Amino acid sequence: MRDRLLTSAVRLGYRDVLYHGRHPAYVLYLTLDPALVDVNAHPTKLEVRFRDARAVHDFVFRAVERTLSATKPATEDAVLPTALASMGSLPLRLPSASPWRLTQGLYESQPQAAAVQDRIPSPLAGEEVWPERSGALGSSEQPLGSALAQLHGAYILAQSREGLVLVDMHAGHERVLYERLKAQYADGQVASQLLLAPIVVDLKGHEIDALLEQRVSFERAGFEFDQLGPTQLAVRRVPALLTGHDVAAIVRAVVSGAELDAESHHLDSAADRFLGTLACRTAIHANRRLSLPEMDALLRQMEETDRANQCNHGRPTWTRLTLGELDQLFLRGR
Repeated sequence: MRDRLLTSAVRLGYRDVLYHGRHPAYVLYLTLDPALVDVNAHPTKLEVRFRDARAVHDFVFRAVERTLSATKPATEDAVLPTALASMGSLPLRLPSASPWRLTQGLYESQPQAAAVQDRIPSPLAGEEVWPERSGALGSSEQPLGSALAQLHGAYILAQSREGLVLVDMHAGHERVLYERLKAQYADGQVASQLLLAPIVVDLKGHEIDALLEQRVSFERAGFEFDQLGPTQLAVRRVPALLTGHDVAAIVRAVVSGAELDAESHHLDSAADRFLGTLACRTAIHANRRLSLPEMDALLRQMEETDRANQCNHGRPTWTRLTLGELDQLFLRGR
């Protein structure tokens, strides 16, 4: 059967891990009290009607979202997937107290991720260690391994027990910041900073209107502003992670994102969009040189962050070449 309500619930569950323009492939197997569903809503049984449609929608949405939140870097033999292509087959485990359950296998999601720092720590004193292939390569609890170098100012090369790990440093840091912002936003505790002098931002009239419609969400995210005129905005407070960034450019980008999302039927999506824009604009960008300790710090943060296998736009954040694959490339052992 097909059901728009269930399709919407799954799509929302995937909303910040799918690449633009792609759609999840899935099969849902739901078990519920027959009194809660009308199977005669369609002559050919292609559709059903749920008595409490909103409860079913929210249950499926939260179940999918909760399971996908556990997609984070893992070792080669772990249960969790390490590539975007394998995400569609994740089995789910749902609370036993719920009136519905998904019975397509069992899956234990990982504990809630620890709080993630919003900045990469400063370099630490210490010597570089280049472990031999047969030596210690880091613990199995560090699936992203130890940083070796930075490639073309955009990628981190790291060595793990399984082989070579390549990390898109901007995409990985973007997800770390985004998840931290979402957690702070949900708790109403986004760190902010009052500016000594307000920053005047020139906007179009309809952009001002779009921003004012989302004013409560912006203030909850750490902004404080006043409208100076039909096309001018005075920003007086910003989220702390914007320190040192072009605040005017970021505000324009965030306002544009809020305007595009104004007609969304999901209440949280507008907030997610501008939090994602904040994370994208403040994450490490290409050509920023990082020390090995800074790279290692980012790898450890990614390992602790929910959904860290993809950035906020659904792009993969890392990939792995195993020792077997490397040996095959160079015909070793033949």
